[in-house]
Amino acid sequence: MLNTLMALAAVCGILCLVFLFIAVFALRKKAFFNSALSLLVAFLSLSLAALFGTLMVASRGYQALTHEALAAVVRVEPRPKKTFTAHVRFPDQRQAIFDLAGDQLYIDAYILKWKPLINVLGLHTVYELDRIGGRYLSLDDEQTEPRRFFQLSKPKTIDLLNLRERYLFLRWLLDAEYGSATFIPSDRPATYEIRISTTGLLAREVEQKQPRSKE
Repeated sequence: MLNTLMALAAVCGILCLVFLFIAVFALRKKAFFNSALSLLVAFLSLSLAALFGTLMVASRGYQALTHEALAAVVRVEPRPKKTFTAHVRFPDQRQAIFDLAGDQLYIDAYILKWKPLINVLGLHTVYELDRIGGRYLSLDDEQTEPRRFFQLSKPKTIDLLNLRERYLFLRWLLDAEYGSATFIPSDRPATYEIRISTTGLLAREVEQKQPRSKE
């Protein structure tokens, strides 16, 4: 997606320069109408280049989603008194360890889905894991027991979510914006693949390979 946005921004930038040259040439020939028209096209091209450039910067940190994708691999290790440790490995091989409390592991994500017209330009549904924490099965425990949450997303100078709220025209480009979450039991050691599709987050347990016995 970032490569597509970069290419679109570059093409619009080149078009801006070309029509600026045409406008100057037409002005020297005293073709004022052609000059004004070329300046208008140059301005529109510059605006599109700025838009695609801004979207490119704002999209950093989000992952393109065109099918079901692996978002993380989580290994759960239960501890005493409804606490547990979550070992998280991301697709880029980054790893993190979180000490959490609860009966289940909780992970959520933001999902942004573009309109079909924008899909034609190469922009597809994007997602970003947001938070990880613990979840209690009992409502009383949720209200009285300690809770621990940690941020999975990274801070951004420009964020698609913020742009979507600030600029109304982006709402016409976005088809849907929603959050999704999944819960994983934390009462036994296990490894799960956290996958994400256009319908939301999924958790699938990974079967551990048993070592072959020596005869």
